[in-house]
Amino acid sequence: AELGLAQDDNRFTIGIVSLDKKLRPVISIRIFRETKCFGPGVAELLRHVREAHSLRGAAMTMGMAYSKAWTIVKQAERELGFPLLVSVTGGRHGGGAELSPKAERLLAAYGDYCARMRAFAAEEFGRAFAEFAEEPQAESE
Repeated sequence: AELGLAQDDNRFTIGIVSLDKKLRPVISIRIFRETKCFGPGVAELLRHVREAHSLRGAAMTMGMAYSKAWTIVKQAERELGFPLLVSVTGGRHGGGAELSPKAERLLAAYGDYCARMRAFAAEEFGRAFAEFAEEPQAESE
């Protein structure tokens, strides 16, 4: 392993990069009603709102326009049928936004569900693809 840049679910993170090139499943879970209403992008945006206490701050952290972040949140709220953010005025953080209690529960449930599905997928993948699990060797002719 070495320090480097890794890509996971179309997001880049800096940290320890495994040089292991074994086959593995990559699972991305999205929740739908009529259209997609929740997935890894909305979850990431909400986590950043929780940290920044602001939708604008969360958008900036993600390199996203505020208008796009606002549209994502409003679309998710329409499909889910409940508010994800509540406005906060004054106080310790000087106003901004917080996750609604229901959004906190949704984010926790989504995280738990994704973790269980990834564990299940890894286990099933191990069974189904055992013969292919080794790193590729150069074919000799």
